Order: sequence, then C-alpha cells, then structure tokens
Amino acid sequence: MSQAANRGLRVVAMTAFMAISMGLFLVRLFSMQIIEGDKYRKQSQSISQRSKKLPAQRGEIFDRNGTVPMVLNIDSFAIDITPGEIPPDRFADVVTRLAKLLRMNESEIDGRVPASIRRSFQTVEIKSNVPFEMVTSVAEDIDELPGVSWRSKPIRNYVETGSISHVLGYVGDITKEELKIFYNKGYTTNSIIGKAGIEKQYDELLRGVDGYEYRTVDVKGRYIENSANIAPPVMGKNLILTIDQKIQSLAENALGHRIGSAVVLKPATGEVLAMVSYPYFDPNLFSQDNSGKLYQTLLADPNNPLLNRVVNASYPPASTFKTIVTTALLEEKAIPPEKTIDCDGEINYGDRLFRCWIKKPGHGPVDLREALAQSCDVYFWVAGRDYLGVDRIASYSQEMGLGYETGIDLPTQTAGFVPTPQWKERRFHEKWLGGDTMNMSIGQGYLLVSPLQMADWVSMIVNGGTIYRPHLLKEVRDPVTNAVLSVTQPEVLRTSNISKETFQTVREYMRYMITNGTAQFPMKNKVVELAGKTGTAEVGFVDRWHSWMVAFGPYDAPPEDVIIVVVMVEAVNNWEWWAPYANNIIFQGIFADQTYDEAVDALGFRYLTGTRGRQE
Repeated sequence: MSQAANRGLRVVAMTAFMAISMGLFLVRLFSMQIIEGDKYRKQSQSISQRSKKLPAQRGEIFDRNGTVPMVLNIDSFAIDITPGEIPPDRFADVVTRLAKLLRMNESEIDGRVPASIRRSFQTVEIKSNVPFEMVTSVAEDIDELPGVSWRSKPIRNYVETGSISHVLGYVGDITKEELKIFYNKGYTTNSIIGKAGIEKQYDELLRGVDGYEYRTVDVKGRYIENSANIAPPVMGKNLILTIDQKIQSLAENALGHRIGSAVVLKPATGEVLAMVSYPYFDPNLFSQDNSGKLYQTLLADPNNPLLNRVVNASYPPASTFKTIVTTALLEEKAIPPEKTIDCDGEINYGDRLFRCWIKKPGHGPVDLREALAQSCDVYFWVAGRDYLGVDRIASYSQEMGLGYETGIDLPTQTAGFVPTPQWKERRFHEKWLGGDTMNMSIGQGYLLVSPLQMADWVSMIVNGGTIYRPHLLKEVRDPVTNAVLSVTQPEVLRTSNISKETFQTVREYMRYMITNGTAQFPMKNKVVELAGKTGTAEVGFVDRWHSWMVAFGPYDAPPEDVIIVVVMVEAVNNWEWWAPYANNIIFQGIFADQTYDEAVDALGFRYLTGTRGRQE
C-alpha cells in the first residue's frame, strides 16, 4: 500500500476516533445536564450549603386542671464548635482560650472534638446550661475564636419538685447506646432525651421537631450574605396529667418523711390523682449534672430515692390480701359465710405453731365478716387451707390482676408475684405444703404486690368486676393554641366473671371493717363513709412491720364518685402503724377540701403527728 494511502487511513481512523469520542462526550454531557441534571444540582447545592440545627423546645407539663405548671422551659445557652471552620494550626489556641472562658479543662473539649472529626463541618456541642454572662465573654473574644458559636438551649425547670419527681422523671443528654436505638427517629448526638417518668414515656410527644438554618458558603467556607434559609423548629406538645397537685401535696405531707408510698386512684376511669414515693429527688439537679455524678450518688443511696415505690416495688400484701381470699370464699361458696371457726390465738400444723398475732388470747368463734374485720389469721389459715386451697387462691389472685403489670403509662413497672405449687417445685425442688397455703391465705410467704396493683384489685371490687388501665396522661394540647389534640379515654384492663353479689358483699364487709374492726379509730371520719382493710406484713424485724391501708369512699356512692387510697409505710421506719392514719388524712383533705394541717386538726391526729408528717 502506498504511503499516501496509509496517511489517508490514519486520517480516517483519527477522524472516526475523534467523532466517536465527541459523540460519547456529548451523550455524557446530555445525560449529566438534562437527564441527571436535577441530581447534580442538588449535590452542588448541598456542597455549597452549611446547615445549623435550631433545637425545638420541649413541650410543657401541667396538672389535671391545665393551670398549674409542673414543668416549664427557662432560657439558657449552649456553646458549639464547628471544627472545619478552625484553621488546623489554630485549633490548640482556640481550645485553650475557650476552656478558660467556659471554666473547663482543655481535655474535656479535646474529648468532644477528637482528631477524627476536626475537618468536619458538623456542629459539636461543647457546653450546655451556659449563663448569659458567659456567652457575653465568648462574644467579646469571638475574633480569636473561629468556629465557635452559641445558641439558645432552654433547660427544663421542674416547678413542682418533691414526690412528683417520680411521676415527671427528668431529661439528659442522649447516650451512645440510646442514639443507636433512636437514630432512625431523628435523634442526634446533641439531642436531649427523657430518662425517666413521663419525660421518657412521652418523649416523642414532648421533644418537638428541630428546625434548621441553611446558609450558602463560598469555596473557602465563608458565609455569603443574605443567603439564609430557615426551617423553624416546632415546639413539642403540652401534656396535661391526671395528677391533682393539691391532692399530690396532701398525700405527700400525709406520708411525710417515711420510706414508703401513697397512691390515689379513680376506679371508674383509671386516672391517678396522686402518686407519692419517698424518698425522692430534685430533677432540676440533673440539668447541672453533665458528669453523671449525681445519678451515681442517687443510685448508691441505700434508701433508693430513684425508685418509684408505687409501681416498681413489691411487698407481701399481708392482711389486705384477705379481701381477695374473702372474695374467693364467697364466690366459690367454699364455706358458709355465717359458719364460725374458733380462734384460740394459735394453731398447730405440722411441726410449726402458727400464732394469730393480732389478738394473742384469740378471737373466739368468728364468721367470715368478723374474721375480715378483726383480721383473724386463724380463720383465714383454716379457710384457705381446708376450704379453698392454693390453686383457687392463686387463680382468684391472678383474676384480680396480681402477677401482671398494671399497664400504667410509665417506662417500667413490676408485675409482682403469685406463687404456685409448680413454681415452688421448679424453683426450690420442694413440694408445696399446707403451711405454704396458710401463709399465702394471709398475704405472707412468697406473694408480692405493688401498691398500684393493690389499688387495682380494690378497683375491681368497687366497679363490680372491672379494672380500668391506670394512667397519668389526661390530654395532649397544642403549645400555641392550647387546643386539645387528644384525650385519654378509660380503657378496660381486666374483667372478671365474679358475681356482682359477691363484690357487693365484699364491699359491705370492708365497710364493717372500718366501723367495727381493727381500723375503727384511725379511719373514723365524719365527712365521708369509708371502707377498707388494714395490713401488717412481717418482714424479719421483731419490732416493726410493713404497714398497709387500702380504702375507698364514699362507701355507698356510684363508682364514678369513688376514689381509692392506698398507703404503704415500709418496716425500715420506726413502728407507728401510720398507714391508716395517713390514709384517713388524705380522704379528709379531699372530701372536706382541707389542707394537710386542717385535715390533721379536724381528725384530732395532731398529737400523733407533731412535725413528723409534714414536709419541712
């Protein structure tokens, strides 16, 4: 082939190559600009924008009337660093200056901004709960603090402290473990999250929706003027609780500085009007506890102030449980209620002597009504062992809610425990004995209940066979308009096939217990007719016992007008059989519309209380 022909072929090949390359380039250009143009425009915009989170204020919390604030927000500030905005050679100097202004150790700031993120433009919170004066100091030195900024970050102000702390809970910075769980729900490393109580249970309602400020930057990362685009934050919802602050205060004072609890419940709806657990804590202190030392101190306290004893502690119910045994005896017709059993003050069974400690000489012959009123152990030992049996006792206990969680809207709760022969064999490899049945018949042994479970079973007696789920949230409201967004409706938790007649008889017996039984003096009340049952649980001390009192009133009123009060005073306190007195003070205060002091004086209990029952 001639040299000219070769040149021609090369020209053709080169021309073809250039044409094909140009064609591919044009196709790719067309694809990027026309087909995928929107995608690349968004990427370009995101690269040229910086975003800054605008935290939403948490919703506020009020008592049942919607007028008494329990939790509000107060102004505070947080100091942030955007690491990518700090020249690498100036980072150490910025940390030194900022640490001095914030009164922090440099190592704390270094720990929050490790080397791995120092080129990031993601804002990192350095310190929260910063006073305005400290922000002013930072602002005055801002020219020497590139990458440092501040923002408003309201903190929780728990207006009502004391015993309500177990209901409200508290908030804190989200942990790494929590972030792994809640990351997909919009939580970030700087999020505040509920740690306990209502704050935790309804965190998603309370937290609101964070806003963002988007600003355009140039190639050097400098903000371009008038380029801000703001998506405003949305405040969290306001919560109206079922708690009546006046009743809460009354119950708190009635219990006083005694380790124990008190709960006031509306049986017809499940609304909790008061929930008291002592000792308690001040949730406001957690906003200042960045190190976690306060939490560790409270956790190590042997009196366990973090424990909500109404829902998370369980105890032997003692003689209050005789109301359930009475219900079972009547419903099963296991023993004629008029049949008497002789109480000589003690009974031998196996190799053990059981003593009726309420009245050591014995009650003499007693029928079912009198046995419940006088809390005669001998009667219930014999009736439970010989006429009812453990299986039916356990079955009726479970039917009335024992051994199950109450379903209250709090993050944690105990289920208590109802023992059975099968459980004992698995647990201890021992057979269930008649002595175990005798112990269970008077609410001792392995049986465990929480105060709220006890209020629930009294609810079933009052309602004639229905337990409504206990709850603390009454309404959710819009924080701007105060419009009601949702209302918690009564929800049936448990129903029973026990006859209405049986429940009516049990209510009559509980009324007789107040008028003619062991509590006739401490529960005497001229304002409201009460019905109930005392309980004194043995827990290993020789000179003191758990003191229980469960009661409802008005006795003859329809369920929607009735309230239930349960008071439990632990045996670690000095013995004074305080539960029935505290119970009556709460009823007196509610139905006579009196303060704690007025109720104490009206009942003639001042000589018993001194200053012991009051909050100092």
